[in-house]
Amino acid sequence: MPRPTLEVADIFRKHGNAYREAHQLPLEQQRVLRAIEVCRTAALGGHREKCRHCAAERNAYNSCRNRHCPKCQGAERIRWLGNRKEELLPAEYFHVVFTVPEQIARIAFHNKEKVYNILFRATSETLLTIAADPQHMGARIGFFAVLHTWGQNLLHHPHLHCVIPGGGLSADHERWIASKPSFFLPVQVLSELFRRLFLEALEEAFRKGELQFFGELTPLAEPAAFADYLVPLGKAKWVVYAKPPFGGPQRAIEYLGRYTHRVAISNQRLLSLEAGQVSFQWKDYRHKNKQNSKTMTLEAGEFIRRFLIHTLPPGFQRIRHFGFLANCHRKAKLALCRQLLLSPVLELLPKPPKPERPPNVCTRCGIGIMIRIAILPVYRWPAKPPPNTS
Repeated sequence: MPRPTLEVADIFRKHGNAYREAHQLPLEQQRVLRAIEVCRTAALGGHREKCRHCAAERNAYNSCRNRHCPKCQGAERIRWLGNRKEELLPAEYFHVVFTVPEQIARIAFHNKEKVYNILFRATSETLLTIAADPQHMGARIGFFAVLHTWGQNLLHHPHLHCVIPGGGLSADHERWIASKPSFFLPVQVLSELFRRLFLEALEEAFRKGELQFFGELTPLAEPAAFADYLVPLGKAKWVVYAKPPFGGPQRAIEYLGRYTHRVAISNQRLLSLEAGQVSFQWKDYRHKNKQNSKTMTLEAGEFIRRFLIHTLPPGFQRIRHFGFLANCHRKAKLALCRQLLLSPVLELLPKPPKPERPPNVCTRCGIGIMIRIAILPVYRWPAKPPPNTS
């Protein structure tokens, strides 16, 4: 894929200092801003490479490796997917999304770690409980969930994407119970249980004094006001929706590559940076023509603000595994699942991966391999990063 003409790093380098001076940023947002600014520049050092075939030379600067950086997630995604390929089962895979109402998202904005953890817990309990119910599937399932906190317009919109093999183990672990073709679990039932579990956990967190309220939500610190705030949410419809099934595990892998290591916006969606205005592509999924791309233009400072509000708490795990895919017993349970699936539909098995072009092929001749010939020292800068010369 050719390098985009405009990157998030370009916007940060040009307008980041002005944004810092105008706002008091939390430490984690400062780190994200600075990491993306210096990513793959002389500030982080690197090495010089030479092509064995045509003798072309180039500088290769180090990556920031920050999980919010659009440029650094590609390599991490490849490593993660390599591990996941070993966990695929010969079954149909489903995609279920759990989201919360806007009123909950407002509380989550200032209580990210607590509310995001509640979102993971309520989602996992919902799926495991309904799947184990004999009225629905009667199986012990396994799945993983990926947290996204943004919408296409970069505003705060926390939701979980769950990728689930279509079936699970029987209660006695003697059989594999497959889900119905092209149908996993009823979303209305999932939605109602998810709503109840989430609100119960949120109320418990409030009773323990684990929630903070600021700005227009400050009055919610009072128990009566908080209770009144939740009343309509207990009656509203919470959005849980199941996308069309992927098919086999190979399609699931293709999906994983698109979703697991996304950041708030990719460089490919950026269109222009002119006169302090950033333009980018987006889709309005509430509109009837939701697949049609639109153009949104924001002040550079507002674009930076919207990007940084998706900074995750330090050490927060945004990809988590549950059921028979839980880390504590994944290896043993997967072996059992494969044993019970000895006669799978062969076309569901993943196809051998296509050989990938080595990442260090010379971009000039397209034949030679680049070899390291020198180390480039770290460039120390006092106030702003050097220009990107990669």
